[in-house]
Amino acid sequence: MELTYFGHACFKIRGSRGSVVTDPFQSSIGYTPPRVTADICTISHDHPGHNNAKVLRGKPFVITGPGEYEVKGIFVFGFPSYHDRRKGRERGRNTIYTFEIDGINVCHLGDLGHVPDQATLEAIGDVGVLLIPVGGKVTLTAAMAAEVINLIEPRIVIPMHYATKDYRGETKLDPVHKFLKEMGVQHGQRAEDTLRLTPSNLPDETEVIVLNYRGAT
Repeated sequence: MELTYFGHACFKIRGSRGSVVTDPFQSSIGYTPPRVTADICTISHDHPGHNNAKVLRGKPFVITGPGEYEVKGIFVFGFPSYHDRRKGRERGRNTIYTFEIDGINVCHLGDLGHVPDQATLEAIGDVGVLLIPVGGKVTLTAAMAAEVINLIEPRIVIPMHYATKDYRGETKLDPVHKFLKEMGVQHGQRAEDTLRLTPSNLPDETEVIVLNYRGAT
């Protein structure tokens, strides 16, 4: 399995049978839109920084909410959640997705704004790779992200949805180093352009990896 980061909450996850792109965005947020092919596109919520499925090539199967799906041997599970800490009354709903790809369970939290309840955590199950928002303001704060990681206990954590030199979204976000400090990780301890994983090379204990994003407009 191979993961590539395009910025914000957008990743391409490529497996041996097919590929998934999560939360493709519009160029207005500052990053280069992911004009790549995909078999599946997941949308965590209907906001411009997350719902630009039309930019993708290959006529992907677009998933926009909770449910169970299978496309080209990739199993996708969507779980209901909220974009805030008031059960959606401020910013609406959010969908958490998990993907079973090449023997690894990848969890994309979207713009999660609260700590998931026990039932959701149990439904998510064992997680090999956790893609987690850490920029605060409209999603998890650094401290909340650390709490969620402690509850899920993934093997690899990849932060997303934080401020960078290229981010130009309307909402001010915290930079990734605030989250890294909360986790006791030095910035740049392990930064990757593309991450290639197999079940056998996942670490025994939780490891934080910062992925470099692909370009800016």
